[in-house]
Amino acid sequence: MSDTLMISVSGVRGLVGTDLTPEVVARWAAAFGTWAANGIRDTGNGKRGRRVRIVLGRDARTSGPMFAAAAIAGLTSVGCDVVDVGLVATPTVQLAVEYHRAGGGIILTASHNPIEWNALKFVGSDGIFLDSAAGTRVRELAAGDSLPRANYNAIGGVKADSDAISRHLAAVLALRGVDVRAIRKRRFRLALDTVRGAGGAIMPELLERLGCRVTAINLETDGLFPRPPEPVPENLKALSALVRRTKADVGIAVDPDVDRLAMVDEKGRPIGEDYTLAFAVRAVRPSSHQSVVCNLSTSLVVEDAARDFGARVVRAPVGEAHVARKIIALKAVIGGEGNGGVMYPALHVGRDAPVAGALLLGLLARERATVSELVGRAPRYTIVKAKVERGRRVTERMDGVYAALRARFPDANADTQDGLRLAWPDRWLHVRPSGTEPIIRLIAEAPTSADAQRLIEEGRQSCAAS
Repeated sequence: MSDTLMISVSGVRGLVGTDLTPEVVARWAAAFGTWAANGIRDTGNGKRGRRVRIVLGRDARTSGPMFAAAAIAGLTSVGCDVVDVGLVATPTVQLAVEYHRAGGGIILTASHNPIEWNALKFVGSDGIFLDSAAGTRVRELAAGDSLPRANYNAIGGVKADSDAISRHLAAVLALRGVDVRAIRKRRFRLALDTVRGAGGAIMPELLERLGCRVTAINLETDGLFPRPPEPVPENLKALSALVRRTKADVGIAVDPDVDRLAMVDEKGRPIGEDYTLAFAVRAVRPSSHQSVVCNLSTSLVVEDAARDFGARVVRAPVGEAHVARKIIALKAVIGGEGNGGVMYPALHVGRDAPVAGALLLGLLARERATVSELVGRAPRYTIVKAKVERGRRVTERMDGVYAALRARFPDANADTQDGLRLAWPDRWLHVRPSGTEPIIRLIAEAPTSADAQRLIEEGRQSCAAS
């Protein structure tokens, strides 16, 4: 088994054919199936209860069918029954786990990573990605000498579920926080880019059912990304041009597994992924006794949005599982991450681009304002992001980086939940090792680009000196 896989709370990622092979996928799937089966309680008479059921889904990457076959082999080899939902969005799989009352789910997706990557993401029986304790146990099983393989008459079965997407769409349209009638009345002109990922299987139908007049690019679900797949402003030039050409009210882009959504305003300008969560907060209108949860790298625009309604913002470590569990613990009304991931527990506690899109359109319909007008109503900030290669001695190096930065900025509010976040009233710097790539991430936000860049350079210098 490869020892160069990226293993984290997000799952297991690797380069197709190098780190990630069918043999590796089958073993990790078998390990996950074993972990899930061990979580089923005995019936009390010494016999195992129902056989564990695992939901399997994938995004549109070219390696997806091959790895799906390998994952099915691994799961059935340890006696798990597989519910195969096929090519779907990540949140569709999470909802299917809950619907089928499954022991867990596996999603074959490398999310925003480039085309040469793929991954396994593990979902627990609650529809939420595994926490660190569960993830550690799956890793131990995968690294062990043996797994409890089923004999000839205990091998698991496989069945297809072709209704997972339709259930997901129906659930979004039924949300009390989504005013379908008001959205349909507006007849929005909308430009859409699904980057030839799984979004083509769900986003057009959702938007059309909301009464939008949709013009789209990259709807094919063949995984042949025509651009870098992450929906950051520099990758949305074609969508911006489409907005201008079609005079659209808004442009929407999703990532390959459809858990993140980014917007382009009516003038063809990408406004940044953080506004997705900020707009969702404004759509939900949390009250003064409610909480909003976001991660440590999320923009201050989310705090501003929550503050306008008197709601409290609580920050969690980066990673959907961390935010999800904080949402549950606080019974937060909404949460998410600054990368365009909205988590609306009225449906489920997972990042969900279809939910984000519906909330966004509901806000535009209610406010009867353009995207640029909504952006202009609140303070503006600039986020600057950078990457530094992290090398082998990650822990020792990062300790030195953190110490240097805290010494350099003794007046900052320091948060060490996930790396180091130094914060002031109108700016912040977050330095942390990535869980999905072999890099150190540097993210800074300030009222001006120059101010944010200065914070980034301080981070770079500390990394170089350690």
